[in-house]
Amino acid sequence: MRSQSASNPIRDYMNLSFLTGIALLLGLYLLSGCVDSFEPKVAAKDANILVVDGSINSEGRTTIKLTRTTGLAPNASVLVERKARVYIEEQGGRQYPLTESQPGVYQSMALMLPREQLFRLHFTLASDQEYTSEYTPAQHTPAIDSVSWKTNEQGVQIYVNAHDGAQQTRHYRWSYDETWEIKSRYVSYLEYKNKELIFRKEDINHCWGSEFPTTITLANTLRLSRNVISEQPLILVPVSSSKLAIKYSILVRQYALSAGEYSYWEALRKNTENIGTLFDPLPTQLTGNVHNVADASEPVIGFVGAQSVSEKRIFIRREQLPNNWRVRTGYEGCVVDTAKSADFFASGEATPIGADKSGIYYSSTDCVDCRKRGTTVRPSFWQ
Repeated sequence: MRSQSASNPIRDYMNLSFLTGIALLLGLYLLSGCVDSFEPKVAAKDANILVVDGSINSEGRTTIKLTRTTGLAPNASVLVERKARVYIEEQGGRQYPLTESQPGVYQSMALMLPREQLFRLHFTLASDQEYTSEYTPAQHTPAIDSVSWKTNEQGVQIYVNAHDGAQQTRHYRWSYDETWEIKSRYVSYLEYKNKELIFRKEDINHCWGSEFPTTITLANTLRLSRNVISEQPLILVPVSSSKLAIKYSILVRQYALSAGEYSYWEALRKNTENIGTLFDPLPTQLTGNVHNVADASEPVIGFVGAQSVSEKRIFIRREQLPNNWRVRTGYEGCVVDTAKSADFFASGEATPIGADKSGIYYSSTDCVDCRKRGTTVRPSFWQ
């Protein structure tokens, strides 16, 4: 299935600040019990590097995020670049504008770019600093053949399968979104409002949770006799995960990459996933394709490629999983108690369930209100 709106600014959001800090600190290793704790200081210039996150979607909406790297402090906030003028530039031809949909996030209309042309990202910050990526052809991403899964002792292992009969794509990247159904332990028929209990109109028992992982999954077929991706592992959902309690869905996106873009993502993956022990590889220098027009020496993090995006979604129901699995709901510790008056619920820590002559039945808000774990808005794709 080809998506005309494969990019989503919330879904695509990746906080590269922490990752960038790791890439800049080549000497940081964690040797538990061998050395004293070390809190590195990041130079000001290294904590303010421009990060360009996103790629040009040749058959849909393009989403680009412009941020700045920050320090390694756990409470460091993301610095966004607002009010930039951003557009996709066709070599010797048209310009396709992106508008700021939320702070630091820029999105185009749904586009169908000509495959025979070269494209780049061109933007000017509010400070009048001008940047461009390098021109690149729009890669055609082949369709995903299937998203499959198998159960094992650890949980549900999900795979992606693909091939390119045209022999044009050798480098692949995947991303995915997870969505799952939630039902709270108890159904609430009462609501505390204006210092009294009234009948509840909104259903807070049935919700959906979502996650948008930033895991980097790559593969290439350069050393294979056939241009086929077979059972490429994407994610292992643990046996105990509450995501599997009712129904679970995963949306997988596939991107065809150029050799240069693949190398960038591979370096980023190594820097963000393998650093931490003496035996892990040293951080790799991230060489992107975005440059300051007036100052080519300025470091910029990001590689803006151009490709179409392929998608496929699957659902997994609890009934499809082994009967002996003890899938956790997350509500195992919930209990019901009684209160004597409505004032008991003023703090919001407990939520009323119902009432009779014995009193007002209640449980902790987390056990009753599924909005603590998701949203009551049913996804449009839910089956």
